[in-house]
Amino acid sequence: MTITDTHSHIYSEEFAQDRKDMMQRAFDNGVTRIFVPSIDSSYTSKMYEMEVEYPEKVFLMMGLHPTYVKENYLEELAFVEAELSKKKFYAVGEIGIDLYWDKTFLKEQQFAFRKQIQLAKQYKLAINIHCRDAFDEVFEILEEEKSPELWGIFHCFTGNYEQALQAISCNMKLGIGGVVTFKNGKIDQFLDKIDLKHIVLETDSPYLAPIPYRGKRNESSYVVNVISKLAEIYNVSPEKIAEITTENSKAIFGI
Repeated sequence: MTITDTHSHIYSEEFAQDRKDMMQRAFDNGVTRIFVPSIDSSYTSKMYEMEVEYPEKVFLMMGLHPTYVKENYLEELAFVEAELSKKKFYAVGEIGIDLYWDKTFLKEQQFAFRKQIQLAKQYKLAINIHCRDAFDEVFEILEEEKSPELWGIFHCFTGNYEQALQAISCNMKLGIGGVVTFKNGKIDQFLDKIDLKHIVLETDSPYLAPIPYRGKRNESSYVVNVISKLAEIYNVSPEKIAEITTENSKAIFGI
């Protein structure tokens, strides 16, 4: 069974003490494809190290995370553009808008999101969207940029059924992770109405660990807990969930 984690920050400082063991646990659980989002330029060298260490299993994205859009955002965007021109990536991400922590840089976040969508179109890459307390703002830009040249993943999807349909109409798959296992996560109430062809798996490690690890550090091996929940929701085997979501990830990332 090949399992794909479409979103894992394996370079995070939270794995500094046991990174090799954490990766091995993922492989032992069948998670042999791990896609790694970028945050900002300060994490890039660590990402590249992980790619070199696990060349057949780790696949990188490049982008500027919305909560890292600060005074130097133009410099960071120039870095993203330069890296995209130098080497192979599998998506532009994670990008988007986050108004949960801070609304100070909303205009800059909007500019950065649009700019990186345009870079994805230029390089014929998927996008990986981060959206927190910002569905209206994200969809406003997505709808304006919508085209056959724009596709990707709505990472950590936590919206309602109507927002799920809108994301799908913008050529986005829904990234489903630990939240689906939460009692108050809500997405489990309508997911069975969404065809599995629109779903990909993710952990967002080290964040948002699924039940029974909620509140602890998340890791890629825990995606099997997400699979178990989805198997229950869709009333199909875990193997079927793994197979379909991996095929969906291949359609997104081209690998």
